[in-house]
Amino acid sequence: MNIDYLVDIIILLTSAVIAVPLFQTLRLGAIPGFLVAGIVLGPSGLKYFENYSEIAHLAEFGVVLLLFVIGIEINPSRLWKMKKLVLGLGSLQVLITGLLLAIIVHQFLDSTWGVSLLIGSALALSSTAFVLQLLTDRKLIFSEYGKASVAVLLLQDLAVIPLLIFVSLLASPDLTIAEDIFISLAEALIILILIIITARYVLNPLLKLLVRFSSPEIFTSSALLLVLGSAYAMESIGLSMAMGAFIAGLLIADSSYRHQIIAEIQPFRGLLLGLFFMTMGMSLDLDRFLNNPLMLLGIAVVLMAIKFILLWSISLIFGVKKKASISVALLLAQSGEFALVLFALANGMGVLDEVLYQQLLIVILLSMLATPVLEKIAYRIYSASEKNTSTIPDFNNSETKQNNKPVILVGYGRMGHRIGYILELMKVDYLAIESDANIVDRERAEGKSVYFGDAQRPEVLRAAGITDAPFVIVSINDIVVTERVVSSLSSIFPDIPVFARGHDLTKCRELKALGAKFTVSETLEASAELAHAALLYIGAEDAEISVALEEFREDYYGRINKGFDDKIE
Repeated sequence: MNIDYLVDIIILLTSAVIAVPLFQTLRLGAIPGFLVAGIVLGPSGLKYFENYSEIAHLAEFGVVLLLFVIGIEINPSRLWKMKKLVLGLGSLQVLITGLLLAIIVHQFLDSTWGVSLLIGSALALSSTAFVLQLLTDRKLIFSEYGKASVAVLLLQDLAVIPLLIFVSLLASPDLTIAEDIFISLAEALIILILIIITARYVLNPLLKLLVRFSSPEIFTSSALLLVLGSAYAMESIGLSMAMGAFIAGLLIADSSYRHQIIAEIQPFRGLLLGLFFMTMGMSLDLDRFLNNPLMLLGIAVVLMAIKFILLWSISLIFGVKKKASISVALLLAQSGEFALVLFALANGMGVLDEVLYQQLLIVILLSMLATPVLEKIAYRIYSASEKNTSTIPDFNNSETKQNNKPVILVGYGRMGHRIGYILELMKVDYLAIESDANIVDRERAEGKSVYFGDAQRPEVLRAAGITDAPFVIVSINDIVVTERVVSSLSSIFPDIPVFARGHDLTKCRELKALGAKFTVSETLEASAELAHAALLYIGAEDAEISVALEEFREDYYGRINKGFDDKIE
């Protein structure tokens, strides 16, 4: 039995397990960790993988799944809510930055206008995976500079469709640059029309049928089939697998099953995407950097400086405050994974020669390595602070007393801990699922029934006994994760009531639409308690205050439930 492939897998996993946590500890991010691990194992390092072509073919599926998830995240409702920033700030950033960089590339490299436009547009894109992770870690997705950054990233992700088509067209020598651009935009428009038709009349009914009558394994297989089938279809007509996956994501962007499909795909995506970045590191010629380190460092600095100046200026034009606009510009100054994807595709099709390809890879890697430092500066400039104070509402627990099965509590942060304490006082058993290992270790040392797990994965909730639970409480601080969990619960376990934590009236309504039975607004309860304390201080009667607050709550929660058949009791 040949076990060489098994040894290769062990080596790859070991290097990732060592490099990625090390880079995350240094706050340099996971992506540079994968890249450096690939450099160490590749021809420029230990030379363990000198011929990595087979690994590279497998790693391409990481890009396919990345584009699929990005496509899901770009849904029309989200774009419409941020239309000013996405269509204004995002569009101008891509167009102006891409055009300016293309002119510079054309002048200095004497390349064709087609290649120059490709390089300029690709370098104008920032790292969606890297930036979103940094914002999530800081809990600043919904801050002023977080929203502006996300808006720019959304438009950049949309720009991937015509750019992927553009690369394929550049490989055809029969077309002029004007024809390339025109056909790219026309095909993108046709694809979007087909997406709307297919999603409305074919895919959503099919997904609904699969969820109702199929096992979780079949649903996972169907999700993978959707991705790989779309990727193969696009590849077979001369475009790219990555664009096919992106289109597949767009197909279900507005589907009620989108969060569940993300949960099914994420493990495959994370593993294979890490492998993709490792193969990028293996393909990197480190000697080329060592021969001209100052020149390549200088190019990386100039690239980030140009992107910073343009982003800062355009952000100010669109009303982003001065400090926030500086933070946006610093955070998005790097080039990212989509540039790597586009350049790798262009190199494979013969559009970019090997020397230029290697130089571009090095510049992108250097810009990504600088991002954590720039992010720290951006954070200090913005110096955002977040306060989360809320109270837990009373609810009818007469049924829970009759049910000996534990309540499932998703999230055991500050609010989850308080909910758990109240449940203990009421002698109600519960089992908590928490994704922060530090919190799990601390609370289990205190004898709490808290287990590590990602509630976005239905398998975790099944193992916790959700099918027998009287209800589920979702008390996660991250509203995006909360939406995914609520959507997943309502789709797979529709008979189990879900009580969810929202931020304000809008978020509570969105959670209600996703299937939550009861939602609690943090802003309302904090406001009510502050008003209660203040009115008591000036001598108002407690009974009168309680009546006023009750009327206020009824009006507020009545507006949350407006349009829904099931009213809060």
